[in-house]
Amino acid sequence: MMPPRPVVAFDLDGTLIDTAPDLLDTLDVVLADHGIPPVDRAAARNMIGGGARVLIRRALEREGIRVPDDELSALNGRFLEHYAAHIADSSRPFPGLLEALSRLDAAGAQLAVCTNKLEHLARSLLDTLELSHRFAVITGADTYAKSKPDPLPLVSTIAAAGGAPGRAIMVGDSATDVATAKAAGVPSIVVSFGYTPTPPDQLGGDRLIHHFDELEATVHELLARMPA
Repeated sequence: MMPPRPVVAFDLDGTLIDTAPDLLDTLDVVLADHGIPPVDRAAARNMIGGGARVLIRRALEREGIRVPDDELSALNGRFLEHYAAHIADSSRPFPGLLEALSRLDAAGAQLAVCTNKLEHLARSLLDTLELSHRFAVITGADTYAKSKPDPLPLVSTIAAAGGAPGRAIMVGDSATDVATAKAAGVPSIVVSFGYTPTPPDQLGGDRLIHHFDELEATVHELLARMPA
């Protein structure tokens, strides 16, 4: 019996795709309801990563504004509606991604997406960018009963891709991704070009890469340390 193909599971926002332009444009639309001017792009990038509701709350708190849960829910709903209609106006894959995915696929890896973005939004984004066919499995924050950093989504995504944690790797850009991988018993690769308030080299990942040109060799290095 052939062993399962190794699984490489990717986060989405800030890892596969630079989604900051469309997320922050949508945030500006929502914040305008409170008379708040457009957010500073450099400062706001690192607020991305916990989902729309967290992004809105963080942006409001930076302005010294706290809103009740029901108002935050309403703002979240407005955000999701606008974002869904503008999901890939400016979002694009990070440099070198397409070639890296092709090399991993040719080397026999099974590719998956495990994100805290809502699944239908993740699929819509990847469909629009014509990337969905690259991944055997695409799961989001609402696919399973829990979301990252609980290990359930990653373990379940790996299983859905036909793999096992002992032959899998998580690629992400945040403390959430690293914590998820650790909880699942899976090594992690951190990309340095994503969205994180903590310096990428301090996130505790097993490896750090600065460009997708480095991904294939790093994946093979980690896999070589695992039982066949």
